[in-house]
Amino acid sequence: MRVLVVAIVVVVAQWADTRIQVTSLQQELARRLAEGDSMVKEGRALARQSQEALAALQAKVGALEAKLAETQSQALALEAMYQELSSSRDERVLAEVEQAVVIAMQQLQFAGNVEAALIALQGADARLARSVQPQFLPARKLIARDIERLKATPGANVTGLSLKIESVVAVVDSLPLAYEQRPKAETTKPAVPAKPASVDYWRELGADLWRELRQLIRLERIDQNDPALLSPTQSFFLRENLKLRLLNARLALLQRDGKTFREEIRQSREHLDRYFDGRAKSVQAAQGTLKTLATTDVSFDLPGLAETLTALRNLKFARERGAGAAR
Repeated sequence: MRVLVVAIVVVVAQWADTRIQVTSLQQELARRLAEGDSMVKEGRALARQSQEALAALQAKVGALEAKLAETQSQALALEAMYQELSSSRDERVLAEVEQAVVIAMQQLQFAGNVEAALIALQGADARLARSVQPQFLPARKLIARDIERLKATPGANVTGLSLKIESVVAVVDSLPLAYEQRPKAETTKPAVPAKPASVDYWRELGADLWRELRQLIRLERIDQNDPALLSPTQSFFLRENLKLRLLNARLALLQRDGKTFREEIRQSREHLDRYFDGRAKSVQAAQGTLKTLATTDVSFDLPGLAETLTALRNLKFARERGAGAAR
């Protein structure tokens, strides 16, 4: 009778403990649902901000595209002018040199590509060097000065940095989030054939039963503190916001705005640290790329080539006017 009473007391105690745990779980679930609602509201606000920022970014990109179209039209106009030039060797040389300087200016202004600008200017200098006309010496001196200034520029490779940013943008959709981490599966021992009833048999049976019970609950340590739980909608906006920051960094790179570039890269790295699984190789590779970008100084001033271009055009105009007077 006492054993029965004790058993009833134990069962009642376990039932009460289970009831308390269920109640606490219900309260925790209600709290999490409330937090989820607040996060959804914040996500909508962030979405609106992202749309506004995207609209501003599209406006800036549109302005750059307009400049690029203007540049292309200028290139077409230069090509048409080159076709209309007379067969005079000196005039052809001046046209080719002027076109090379224009290309160098475009590379510096729109892409910040110092290497391409150097190649164009060195080609222009070599073209003038093959001509022995003394009136070309001032233009050669200006081009040589521009080449030395570009060689002394400590600027970054804008094209290479832009490609690095694009590589991170391309993998944002496939990066695993921190709360999606899964425990590692434990390896199970191969099944042992049944043995006759003995002490070893019962010991093995007890060990197998214990392993099965351990599989019911798994605990694993996550290196990142308190990973954010996000709904699919919030995960989508999180990835889009990260892409937007990287595109802002690319725009700041093209504009040589070092402060904005560093801030956008810093915010992108914080997003990766907080919301994404740092154990994944793809996340580690993206973090390594952003770390390299964060240490790059893009706020450098490139030398202008307007004086050289003006001198070349004045020289060409003077020759055309002299040729017209001779006629």
